[in-house]
Amino acid sequence: MNYILTRWSIPFAGFLLSLMGGISYAWGVFIVPLQERFGWTRAQASLPVSVYLAVFTTVGMIYGGKLQDKYGPRKVSAVGAILFFIGYMMARMIGTIPHLWWLLLTYGVIGGLGCGLTYCAAVPTARKWFPDRVGLAISFAVTGFGLAAAIFAPLITSMIRTIGIEGAFLVLGITTSIVSLFASWLIRNPEPGWSPPGWDATKDAKNGNAIYASRTEATLAEALRSPIFYFLWFAFVSIIFGGLLSMAHVAPYGRTVLGLTPPQAALAMTFFGLANGFGRPLAGWISEKIGPVKLMLIYYPLSGLTFFLFNIVATTQATLYVAATIFGLGFAVTLGLFPALTTIAFGVKNLGAIYGALITAFGVSAFFGPLIGGHLYDLTGTYVAPFAAAGTLTIVGWLICMFALRMKYKMP
Repeated sequence: MNYILTRWSIPFAGFLLSLMGGISYAWGVFIVPLQERFGWTRAQASLPVSVYLAVFTTVGMIYGGKLQDKYGPRKVSAVGAILFFIGYMMARMIGTIPHLWWLLLTYGVIGGLGCGLTYCAAVPTARKWFPDRVGLAISFAVTGFGLAAAIFAPLITSMIRTIGIEGAFLVLGITTSIVSLFASWLIRNPEPGWSPPGWDATKDAKNGNAIYASRTEATLAEALRSPIFYFLWFAFVSIIFGGLLSMAHVAPYGRTVLGLTPPQAALAMTFFGLANGFGRPLAGWISEKIGPVKLMLIYYPLSGLTFFLFNIVATTQATLYVAATIFGLGFAVTLGLFPALTTIAFGVKNLGAIYGALITAFGVSAFFGPLIGGHLYDLTGTYVAPFAAAGTLTIVGWLICMFALRMKYKMP
């Protein structure tokens, strides 16, 4: 077996798996069409993606992480691919069963489970194959999740106009299942005891990669008894809230507040997705150079300030795209660094289960972020309150993270 070729195929497989799951980040382009066709409120039209992301990051990731630790990433991600197909094929019946609960069940629950089972295979497997390039490997494996909105938001917008909502779900179901099955064929764990040829762990640590050296190899039970797990969890909830809110509502903001056409509004998600996608390996590379905490110290205040000023500065098409780019980069920093922070705190042996438990924080914000944004818009008729809340929580989460990782635990 060519280990070098196999090793580099792993992050690529992870990229494909996360790309298919990340199509959910383009849900914003469905919101207004669903409102117009079924008479739903903005909060109701936002709810399917909230359920999808909540299921993905709670049930899907917790149990998926345990299953992939036990049975390996290939089998688990293949089951996820099948669930993608079932979820989208059933969602396309929304014209026949025109009820919100149908999308919550099909797209939200079944699709969210499929996403959890595919995504949970990407991070731990990349980490096992790349002990020498942890930050870069993990961030590249999850880059697809960020890029998906950039790639699929314009395509879905075009499909909705030409073949309708049902047709868009049909195409997405076929695409996600085929690509995910191919990626599940590629992905696999290394042999026990394997390490990169010529790699010297001790020398590598002295040269700077020590920031990713684990302090311990914890079990899930041990991690759940550790205070740092809960500091990281609450920080994750707070920081990712704004990213998820902006992910769902940047495109509707462009249409309803700025009066942009559907393609123009969808282009905001392209900027968000490009920044979110390419920002992940960039964040991983920078964090290997300066440390993850220093990177957070630099970026989260900028992201929080942009949320606070969003309704003031995002008054034109161009400034909306700039704001969407900043939000996407903040999302990239968070999703690119928290898996690495988990390995620092708890090791790699049980990373699937431990990160699966930690990412339930994403699920909490995934449910409440888009939903609260929609409710506040329905109540006030503006996006001032939703984005101000996102900015506040970003700063709070940043402070929690700084306290946990720098002051209390002396992490770089």
